[in-house]
Amino acid sequence: MGMQGATASRIRAAASSVGRGAHLRRVLFGLALASPAAAPAADLAAPPAAGAFADWSGPYLGLEGSAGGAYGAYTFAPSTVGGQTVPAFKSGDSTGRSDRGRDATTAVGGAYAGWNWQNGPWLYGIEAALDAANLKRPVPSTIAGFGYEGVDPAFDVIRAKTDVYGTLRGRLGYSFDRYLVYATFGLAGANARVLANYPDLGTGGLATARANLGYLGFTLGAGVQYAVSDTLALGIDYRYIDLGEGGRFPLGAVPGLGPVTSRASFTSNQMFLRLMWFPGGLKVPADPDETAPHDPDTATSDRFSLHGQTTLIAQGVPGFRSPYLGEQSLIPHQARQTTTATVFLGFKLAEGTELYYNPEFSQGFGLSRTLGVAGFVNGEAQKAGAPFPKLRSNRYYVKQTIGLGGETVEVPDGPNQVATRYDAERITLIAGKFALGDFFDGNVYAHDPRVDFFNWSLWAASAWDFPANLPGFTQGVYAEYNRPDFAVRAAYTQVPKEPSSDVLDPRVFRRAGLNIEFEERHVLPVLDQPGKVRIGLFSNEGNSANYRDVVTLTQLGAFGDINDAVAATRRPRRKSGGYINLEQALTPELGLFARASVGDGRTENISFTDIDQSVSGGLSLKGKAWDRPDDTVGLGAAMNGLSPSHRAAFANGYYGLLIGDGQLRYGSERAIETYYAMNLTKFVTLTFDYQFIDNPAYNRDRGPAHFFASRLHADF
Repeated sequence: MGMQGATASRIRAAASSVGRGAHLRRVLFGLALASPAAAPAADLAAPPAAGAFADWSGPYLGLEGSAGGAYGAYTFAPSTVGGQTVPAFKSGDSTGRSDRGRDATTAVGGAYAGWNWQNGPWLYGIEAALDAANLKRPVPSTIAGFGYEGVDPAFDVIRAKTDVYGTLRGRLGYSFDRYLVYATFGLAGANARVLANYPDLGTGGLATARANLGYLGFTLGAGVQYAVSDTLALGIDYRYIDLGEGGRFPLGAVPGLGPVTSRASFTSNQMFLRLMWFPGGLKVPADPDETAPHDPDTATSDRFSLHGQTTLIAQGVPGFRSPYLGEQSLIPHQARQTTTATVFLGFKLAEGTELYYNPEFSQGFGLSRTLGVAGFVNGEAQKAGAPFPKLRSNRYYVKQTIGLGGETVEVPDGPNQVATRYDAERITLIAGKFALGDFFDGNVYAHDPRVDFFNWSLWAASAWDFPANLPGFTQGVYAEYNRPDFAVRAAYTQVPKEPSSDVLDPRVFRRAGLNIEFEERHVLPVLDQPGKVRIGLFSNEGNSANYRDVVTLTQLGAFGDINDAVAATRRPRRKSGGYINLEQALTPELGLFARASVGDGRTENISFTDIDQSVSGGLSLKGKAWDRPDDTVGLGAAMNGLSPSHRAAFANGYYGLLIGDGQLRYGSERAIETYYAMNLTKFVTLTFDYQFIDNPAYNRDRGPAHFFASRLHADF
């Protein structure tokens, strides 16, 4: 989540099969054999069992697209103005706060065709693609050497545009189950149009210039695809494009300074959602029996667990009422895309002792760079977003389970769960790096933005300011006492060094977070359906400012900007609050969820979002009634609020964790969300989502806003 969706990801321990885990183990084993060092061993390796993988051989055609998931930047150097060399300058890739094109939506899409050859599970092939684009990157007039550094307001002195990309790539891949994972390499080409505007500051005239360029460079990438039928597949494809540096070109003349010449280089990171058609058909294996768990007594399954997931979300917002903008306002008319890919590794070191590690790639940004709405609209969006796939070690922890006797519980293999057997009454101890949402505030109907609700205030108790870095993880210790009818859990963890910091404070005995939760489990007497009630308390001590103090200092004139007052007065302060969480089945297909949470509202939130009070609830319905038992429909609503001193801070121009319009006419932020999650196969889900936000960022002057999204999620 800006803290991010990954923080709220539910560990669905009972939802995986022995077949799926075994196939993924073959993938990594196969990729290891692909290395030069392992080549001799590859000859001796036994081939996978027949029918264990799809045969992708033959021709294919497809369509691909990216809405807000493609980033590119031009660098101009060496350049001269009037014969004088000027410092190198660049357009930016639209992700920086100072990029003039940061609010533009870059769309790339087109068609491709290719041919695959396959030898056992190993695939090699060739593919050609042609994509149209609307990439536009401005260069601000503040750059040195053109004579416009002092002009206010700044303007676009140069604009670079790309309309067409073409690629010719080789593919090397490995097939398992219905999946294909692959790497790509090859040639890439693109056009560029460079436009310049040079005002004459003396006469008021305007000189213009234009240059048409062509590039040929290289591309590297990787992807994954899944056969949803014997002729169709869906995929996610990433490519890095480096078009190098073109030749020197003239670009008109700056009045009073003389002619301009330059050379331009271009790089791009692109993430595509793909649909492909195989006219000759595919040979695909049957889905493994997802209901058969690993037997914890077998030597092949009780020591090792390997799973994965990938999720792509494309989301857009059309126009809405927006009379003014602050630095952290929601921007109308835009689309953005986020992608994550995670590996869940687990090892049983000894009986009762387990080790888990989760490397994760993430790419992309939420709308408005994950700003502008307190209950943000994409649970996979991060404040720590990146234009390229960024690798982080999001989780690594050791888990010790101490059985206390009585009946035992069979636990199947799943993400971050080795197949094993536990005592129903037990103590669990964990130390390492994890997300507090992994263990606290769980809810089977609303807790995982990769498969259910997108909105932060629906999948989390959003006034709970849980300690975390920017992607949503922390380091610390966790303990739980579990019985069949209840559980008590607590965690002591690091907090960020300051609000919205990616650095965790090492002074754990002076600045840290304490979280406690009680979970009651019951069966509702009349309906005879299970349910849970969770009650949580938190108390964090970290560097923060007091809202009332900074408002007073600003109004008295001690600081011209309230954000300067905030930075100057931050010191260790304690923030506390709590939440209650209801999860209740009404029928086997229909479930109810509800949450209420509150923070003290006197000092800055340091990790999650700008919410002091929140209530939310909704329903989740399986599709059995219309013969789609694995589909899910969700409907939820949330209302968020601020304390009086927190409102006053925003009214005076404060910028918080996610929001800040520069001024505020306060109103409660209200959200409604509905989604339909369509199960394409046992492991692939396509979701369509709609959200309505009234008073985004608590501002009655802005909105309401409508959000539309699609999500592709695959488990491995």
